[in-house]
Amino acid sequence: MSTPKAMQQSFALRFSSGAFLAFWCLLAAFPIFWIAVMSFKSPVDAFADSPWDVILGPATRANGDGLSLLDIVVGLVVLYFAIRWAFTRLPGLVRQYCPPGLLVLGWVFGAIAYALAFVLIFFGLLPLVLGALNSILGPLGAPVLGLTTDHYVAVWGENEFYRNFLNSMLVTAGVVTISLTVGTLAGYGLARSGSDLAFWLLILALVFRALPHSVLVAGYLPVFINSSEILRPIFGDGAPTLYGQPWAVIAVLVSINQPFTIWMLRSFFQNIPAELDEAARVDGCSHFQAFRRVIMPVMWPGVITTGLFSFLLGYNDFLVTSLLLDAQNQTMVPAIAGYFNRETTTTDQVEAVAAAVSITAPLFLLVMVFQRQIVSGLTAGAVKG
Repeated sequence: MSTPKAMQQSFALRFSSGAFLAFWCLLAAFPIFWIAVMSFKSPVDAFADSPWDVILGPATRANGDGLSLLDIVVGLVVLYFAIRWAFTRLPGLVRQYCPPGLLVLGWVFGAIAYALAFVLIFFGLLPLVLGALNSILGPLGAPVLGLTTDHYVAVWGENEFYRNFLNSMLVTAGVVTISLTVGTLAGYGLARSGSDLAFWLLILALVFRALPHSVLVAGYLPVFINSSEILRPIFGDGAPTLYGQPWAVIAVLVSINQPFTIWMLRSFFQNIPAELDEAARVDGCSHFQAFRRVIMPVMWPGVITTGLFSFLLGYNDFLVTSLLLDAQNQTMVPAIAGYFNRETTTTDQVEAVAAAVSITAPLFLLVMVFQRQIVSGLTAGAVKG
């Protein structure tokens, strides 16, 4: 549909707005691109004065580590088709083989399976095939771009960064599960309630959400430290100590995140006509059955969008996790900061950069898989009747 002439923008306005958006995207993407480049270079190249040495990696290439022209071309082609397949074929396969009531769970398993297949093919099978072809090509298969994965091997293997990854997944899964379970029930109840009490509960929740995180941590800290004494009358001498355990972090992050979750889900539920509830009640459903069978199926974009924000809170938190977790149960973000707390060398710094790049991969995968639901949830919130 053509835009009315009165609403058409001038060329200068279109050019300036487009240039501003392009500049903003470049400014936002540059740090991620640059640390990704640094993570695949030797320390000499990663901290070189010349940007071209950082990109091309002459010292890395001199050590025999790098990509040939064949590696670059084939890698870009495989990467292009992998991204295209994820956007076009993966959603259809999930909807085809997943039962309707378990669609979200199907998305999770589909994303994990896709990520594992991509890692095995792109980082396992492809280097073996291309290595054999480069050896046949001789000088034509010589590296032209310095690249090494030694830092990633050191981070995930020698430094056991996978333990921090598993701890982050445990904390994040707990925060998302509890926040969405309580948030959907509370948001639905407050959205359908016409009393003034619901309004003041939301205001009270907003006040707690505005408190600094350090205040909540300081309030919970004595309870967690003395938890074994508090729980001894219940569990006896085997009473657990919550301090240093992931469950303590989950409790604090849920208390921080729950007001925001309730506010956001309540706004989504308010966009769903109350006539749907009334129709379900006429058909014989109870309040909970109407909520589960009628309201929730049209609420998934809002739930997924809210779950994404809850995921980001638990995944990226530094203050709460660094204060409440011991070294054995530390999550990824504080663990990366730990690289700079010891006698830091350039190798340690590049390994820290490699670890930082590693934790961005799940975020890109999450947004890539759920991008349609996220956009739908941010723009509409739910299907309107």
